[in-house]
Amino acid sequence: MDPKFTEVSQTFERFKAAFVREDFDTCTRLLSQLKVLLTAFTSLPPLFQETSNAIDELTIARDIYEHAVVLSVKMEDQDAFERDFFQLKPYYTDARGRLESSPKEYSVLGLNLLRLLVQNRIAEFHTELELLSQSALDNPCIKHAVELEQSFMEGAYHRVLSARQTAPDVTYDYFMDLLAKTVRDEIAGCSEKAYDRLSTSDARQMLLFSSDKELLQYVEQEHPEWEIKGGFIIFQKVKDSVPCKEIPSLQLITQTLSYARELERIV
Repeated sequence: MDPKFTEVSQTFERFKAAFVREDFDTCTRLLSQLKVLLTAFTSLPPLFQETSNAIDELTIARDIYEHAVVLSVKMEDQDAFERDFFQLKPYYTDARGRLESSPKEYSVLGLNLLRLLVQNRIAEFHTELELLSQSALDNPCIKHAVELEQSFMEGAYHRVLSARQTAPDVTYDYFMDLLAKTVRDEIAGCSEKAYDRLSTSDARQMLLFSSDKELLQYVEQEHPEWEIKGGFIIFQKVKDSVPCKEIPSLQLITQTLSYARELERIV
């Protein structure tokens, strides 16, 4: 057995043990060591050299980066997620013909789609979808992300918030919670522009909270400028604090007539 491969295997076993007991500081330290050790394998991307132990090296490297992606979710570190995902991606694409499919592949790809949706990177979301095969699109992890995006674009926010209950994996909870916050912030922003006040029961229903306590906690943390009084949430103070700009209607009419005369002259 190659001593370098043995060292990687042993370090990875320590990493997985720390991962199970949720010792994330140890995981982070061991992951850094593993990434350095993997640079000694010329069989890995981008070289992909044919070596006697290439398949085993590719397999363990893919497994390490899959764990790294999940670790970044548990640590709620989106920057680390992006870095680790892009290091992992060649094992799903360029090395596909050399390795057996990973049982975690669709779960990880679904997580990445959720991340792009949370970050409102819709163009990249659709680019990633176009790179997937039809069989991948039929996978529950991918379908879950696609249905979420459709619901979000349609404004069916209740479907977005309820989708947390049907998430295909517990690792999705972090991004689902972020998406729920994005949706509630969107509803809240629309509400304060559309109404002067709302009863707490109506606000709770619109924001899809299950109790008044959750609603009051949300208002306290996210919208301290709202006033809660007599069973109502009052938005008028928010409106009063925003200066109202008068629309120069006469100027707009004059310009429009001028454009019309110019167009008639040209024709």
